[in-house]
Amino acid sequence: MNSDNLYKKKLITTEDALGMIQSNFSIVSAMAASEAPGFCSKLHEIKDRVKDVSVCTCLPMQPYKWYTDPEMKESFFNEAWFYGPAIRKAHYEAGTSSFIPNHLHASGTDRLHYKKPNIFVGTCTPPDRFGYVSLSLGVTYERLMIEAADKVILEVNENLPRTYGDTIVHLDEIDYLIENNAPIPELGEVPIGDKDRMIGRYISDLIEDGSTIQLGIGGIPNAVAAELLHKKNLSIHTEMFTDGMVDLYEAGVISTVPRSVREKILTGRMVATFALGSKKLYDFLHENPAVALMRGDWVNNPYVISRNYKQVSINTTIEVDLTGQVCSESIGHKQFSGTGGQADTAIGAQMSEGGKSFIALYSTANVKQPDGTRKTVSKIAPHLSLGAAVTLHRSNVDYVVTEYGAVRLKGITIRERAKRLISIAHPDFREWLEEEAKKLQII
Repeated sequence: MNSDNLYKKKLITTEDALGMIQSNFSIVSAMAASEAPGFCSKLHEIKDRVKDVSVCTCLPMQPYKWYTDPEMKESFFNEAWFYGPAIRKAHYEAGTSSFIPNHLHASGTDRLHYKKPNIFVGTCTPPDRFGYVSLSLGVTYERLMIEAADKVILEVNENLPRTYGDTIVHLDEIDYLIENNAPIPELGEVPIGDKDRMIGRYISDLIEDGSTIQLGIGGIPNAVAAELLHKKNLSIHTEMFTDGMVDLYEAGVISTVPRSVREKILTGRMVATFALGSKKLYDFLHENPAVALMRGDWVNNPYVISRNYKQVSINTTIEVDLTGQVCSESIGHKQFSGTGGQADTAIGAQMSEGGKSFIALYSTANVKQPDGTRKTVSKIAPHLSLGAAVTLHRSNVDYVVTEYGAVRLKGITIRERAKRLISIAHPDFREWLEEEAKKLQII
């Protein structure tokens, strides 16, 4: 069939799509800026005719009513791969969300072991003259769900950048299309503070020319990117493509000249599984053959990551204990974010020839107490908080970095680990940490 005719045949309205949903359905929503805002913003409107509909999400960009309103609890339940502020509130105040423990590379496949989706909903660009659309800003699990879902519904948005890689899908693979030219969600610029710059310098000093890098978002990753502007011939194999990577490319730091297969598994390409940032980033990605957005079960697979040369993984965390256990996703027993790809990238980097993994954090945090007062605490602690989730096993920790320095934990005893970690803790807490370590018979 002619691609124009095929496109028109698949067009429906948002109301038509909502009419397909029945009680006990399982829906999977695309991740972050790939989500379908028209569909998600109206889902709550069918509350009175459905019950027990599960909606699986990852990094939703808006506090949609279907999961934030307590009145939706009997109709919809959010099963989340990652928590942000709105989902945290929904969980602990509305009771409408629960977390799915996962490593990002296996999030989709693990989900399919449990439940096949009745509906997958996401976004795409308009089709080209051959009938191919681009999934644009992410294929972390989206391509997998397109292959598995009973029905695939995509919102066509002409504002989306057309990206290459596993994002290219033919109209034949899509059941229904909804036209919705909504603005693309953007991340506000995260300022770089003095602590971020200090941590960025410590990490940058340990990154060699010719390395392959993975970065996330936030003040610390932004500071690292800024400190890498003097490096040469870096490559990118990362979970998330960010504005900082555009800056590195434009500064001539990133090499897209094909090198030996030993040095990079997709030579000459900047590899990621999703992208989120500013309009500058989206403009950079549009029809850029130097960027390949690939499936998350491939990009984040530690064995794939390990095939890169001098792979560097940089992740942030909430707290580290004196044995090297890393908690990056909960505050005590309360879910705060998610595992994401931290273990994927940290383990893969260390398996890489010449690779390194960095866990970065501020030495202290200002924490609200039950009585409403605030207290400064050390983020390097004798032991993790009660109920804290171990995101990265201590056996998988390489470098830990604070504004007071960088220490390597690989291959050393717990006794020596404790001493090194205390050396980069805030000076006000070092004596206390030594005393606690002695009580615990660590040193």
